[in-house]
Amino acid sequence: MKIALLGATGFVGSAILNEALKRVHTVTAIVRQPEKLEPRGGLIATGGDVNDTANLAKLFAGQDAIVSAFNPGWKNPNLYDDQVRGTTSIIDAIKRAGVKRVLWVGGAGGLEVKPGVRVVDDKDLPEWVRPGSMATIDALEQLRKEPELEWSFLAPSANMKSGNRTGSFHLGSDQLLVGANGKSEISVQDYAVAMIDELEHPAHIRQRFTVGY
Repeated sequence: MKIALLGATGFVGSAILNEALKRVHTVTAIVRQPEKLEPRGGLIATGGDVNDTANLAKLFAGQDAIVSAFNPGWKNPNLYDDQVRGTTSIIDAIKRAGVKRVLWVGGAGGLEVKPGVRVVDDKDLPEWVRPGSMATIDALEQLRKEPELEWSFLAPSANMKSGNRTGSFHLGSDQLLVGANGKSEISVQDYAVAMIDELEHPAHIRQRFTVGY
C-alpha cells in the first residue's frame, strides 16, 4: 500500500515506519527535517508542516492510507494547544485529499480503569503527562465527528517502551489492558505490529482499540 506517515522520526512513528517498510509498503514520511531519515527502499522522505493544511493535502493525495503519529513534543510548553491545532489541520487535509483510511496513534489516558474512570482522571498522574493525554483524547473526539472517514485509533498500554518485536499481544477496546503480572505494558515494536496489522486487515473501523500483553 501507499501510506503517508506523520511523525516518522518520533519514538512511535519510527517504529511504525520500520514495520511498514518491513512489510514492503511504500511510505511517504512527512517530517520537518527529511534529511534526518536515511534512504531506504520504499521510503519517500519529504518536508512538511502539519499546520500547512493546503500543502499537507497535496502530500496526502493519492495515498491509500494516512497514519498519524503526530506529537508536538512532550516538553513543548504549548503542547495541548499545538496538538489540537495540528490534529484539526491533519483531519482537514485528509478530507481535502479525498483519502478515507486513517490510522491514529492514540494514548492510554482516555482508557478506562473502571467504569467511568479514565487513566487521566488519576490525581497522581504526573502533570507533565496530562496536556498530551488530553490533546490525544481531543483527537479521538475530532475523529468521531468525521463519519465519512474510515479511521482507527490505537491506544497503547500505560507503559510503552522500546523492547522486542514478539508479534504476541492482546487487543482490547476502551479499557486499559493489565497483564497477569499486574502491569499494563507494550513494546513500541509490538504496538507498530498491531497498527500495521490493522492497516492490512481492518477490524476496528471508526473505533478505538488498545494493545497490551
